[in-house]
Amino acid sequence: MNELLVDRRDDGVVVLTLNRPDRRNAMTDGMTGDWRRVIADLSADRDVRCVVVTGAGDAFCSGGDLSWLAERGTESVPALRDRMLGFYRTWLAVADLEVPTIAAVNGAAVGAGLCLALACDLVYAAREAKLLAPFTSLGLHPGMAATYLLPRVAGVQVAREMLLTGRTVTGEEAASAGLATRAFPRESLMEEVMEIASRTAANAPIATRLTKVALAGGGHADLEAALRWESLAQPVTMASDDMLEGLAAQRERRAPRFGNA
Repeated sequence: MNELLVDRRDDGVVVLTLNRPDRRNAMTDGMTGDWRRVIADLSADRDVRCVVVTGAGDAFCSGGDLSWLAERGTESVPALRDRMLGFYRTWLAVADLEVPTIAAVNGAAVGAGLCLALACDLVYAAREAKLLAPFTSLGLHPGMAATYLLPRVAGVQVAREMLLTGRTVTGEEAASAGLATRAFPRESLMEEVMEIASRTAANAPIATRLTKVALAGGGHADLEAALRWESLAQPVTMASDDMLEGLAAQRERRAPRFGNA
């Protein structure tokens, strides 16, 4: 079985589907290796405009494959540390892509699976999807940057409740709490997400990439930092062919046809 499906569309949208539905798309060693290679390929592909991540079947991702933990006595703490750091960095590399990334949370997003979704720029969830981070109930400290991503995205109080109590939130609750961008009925989730992805991919690639950089980490430290960045980044786009095409399209009342970044 191919554990990671890659669907490249003509409009520049690439859909990555975690494909172990029999294991609720747990992050196996094989899937992790596939993910590493695919993300590296996408990073170098100038035709990519937007990346969508979702899961096969009824789940988004149930998190890391923990079956090997039963053999934990065979590895020392330093070895485990190196192993986990490599795992985290591999999956969270999606955040380093220069193009917009969208998580389509079609079902349960658990632990590291939830963190994978939160590492994307936009998170759209099925209303009935279950989002949870049950690390402490498993006797584990949170991993996969959960103690960074959850407070950054949803605030400290939501992060505390989810990480300390293990409370499950639905996709609808997640949207209300800021954990997800929006929630949709499960049956229309992918249609809605693909429309959003196509619209995003149609925007000017240079401006889009620079905007993603500007918003990284939650935005600028203060107003002056924002002004300094924008006074450099906006002139870069002013000098680009994209701006000329955008203005021409507006004048001619047609859709713009932007080239690659």
